[in-house]
Amino acid sequence: MTIPIIDLRGVRKTYNPGTPVAAEVLHGIDLAVSEGEFACLIGPSGSGKSTLLNLIGLLEWPSAGDYLLKGRPIAQADDDERTRARLETLGFVFQFHHLLPAFTALENVLLPGLMRYGAYTTEQRAGAVELLSAVGLGEAMHKLPGELSGGMQQRVAIARALALSPDLVLADEPTGNLDTHTADDVFALLRRFNETRRTAFLIVTHDPRLAARCDRVVELRDGTLVDDSVRGG
Repeated sequence: MTIPIIDLRGVRKTYNPGTPVAAEVLHGIDLAVSEGEFACLIGPSGSGKSTLLNLIGLLEWPSAGDYLLKGRPIAQADDDERTRARLETLGFVFQFHHLLPAFTALENVLLPGLMRYGAYTTEQRAGAVELLSAVGLGEAMHKLPGELSGGMQQRVAIARALALSPDLVLADEPTGNLDTHTADDVFALLRRFNETRRTAFLIVTHDPRLAARCDRVVELRDGTLVDDSVRGG
């Protein structure tokens, strides 16, 4: 049996625990994502989607429950192992790109390697060039983010997320600030990497059109998983 990339069991998240303003925002989440899956996370604003994504992405920590990353309890990992997991096992695509404005598109894609290894090799640079070409930015790799459109910046962010060949890419509203045509292009790009590289994706979206094109739809409401449906691709 294949070990899931992520496996959350009874995960809860409480802010300000032990105080009069304590608030539990995730209530016993059970969720696993395996290699090659293309899933989306939907739900109304305030349902806990971003909190859940941050927990999966090791940016926040559960208050209770277990989180296994590739079969290993991540709570037992030290800081170096967690950082390595973020850089190698998990990739991130955010709604507003978070590109470094003083770095070119190519330099932004090379950043994960620089953070992980302190330098990048000729092979890593070639891989970054290949990724930028794959997202249609081969001729724009030396441009700064401010010289690129929103859709182009998002494609740089996707290339950066894939730079270290992560097992799972977490995408928080990756098309939320794009027009319909550009959103469709970005979504198709994610789907292409899913199909050709077997990279798993978990995408937060408010767009029902995009959700309908995912293989699996996980619905979160008031901090509780209320549906987890597998659909045809």
